[in-house]
Amino acid sequence: MKIILSPAKKMKVDTDTLEYQGMPIFLEQTQEIISWMRAKTYGELKSLWNCNESIAQQNAERLQYMDLYKNLTPAVLAYEGIAYQYMAPTVFEEGQFDYVQEHLRILSGFYGVLKPMDGVTPYRLEMQAKANVGGQKNLYDFWGDKLYLECKDEDGIIINLASKEYSKCIEKYLASSDTYITCTFCEMDKGKLVQKGTYAKMARGEMVRFMAEKQIKDPQKIKAFNRLGYIFREELSSDTEYIFERVAGQ
Repeated sequence: MKIILSPAKKMKVDTDTLEYQGMPIFLEQTQEIISWMRAKTYGELKSLWNCNESIAQQNAERLQYMDLYKNLTPAVLAYEGIAYQYMAPTVFEEGQFDYVQEHLRILSGFYGVLKPMDGVTPYRLEMQAKANVGGQKNLYDFWGDKLYLECKDEDGIIINLASKEYSKCIEKYLASSDTYITCTFCEMDKGKLVQKGTYAKMARGEMVRFMAEKQIKDPQKIKAFNRLGYIFREELSSDTEYIFERVAGQ
């Protein structure tokens, strides 16, 4: 079983907490992306990144001095987004790092696929960015089926905790023999169940933590998730989508 998760835009360097345990599998492709980006003007990069001036300047400087082999941080510690804050890997207990290293895969427009303990350097490049690297129309075409094949193991079970921007890299290539389950985190708003971005990100990180704590390998056991006020809604769920509703007072 594999769990897929989106990366985060905000990243940090942390070479003190834990040593990284390996290198990203698609470094050759990442180097191709770097070369493509370095050939762009600052204005083109800012447009590519779709960000403000200070973030553009920070990432232009990062790109100029980027080294994929030095001063690296384990990916699960490098990302600072909400999902990673709620996953809280810095306080994992014994066995939890081993679990995520085996089961969790982080999707990335820049690195392709990362294991949690792969050594990474801060970058900015969203999967949906209009990057025609290698003559391809976009990063979805550039990566092709590589991410799916890297995230699929022998049992063909994939638990989707990624946003649509990233999960579509996998969904396009699913085989009929795969078991692909999307966890959707909703709440009632004006009589309808809706997914709200911040709470969904919190829940995705908390779900990874829950699965690591319980050492879950059977998708059925995910249904017991009851943190941050969420409860599993059996009557609304299906074999391919598990729906969790955030309920006040839970």
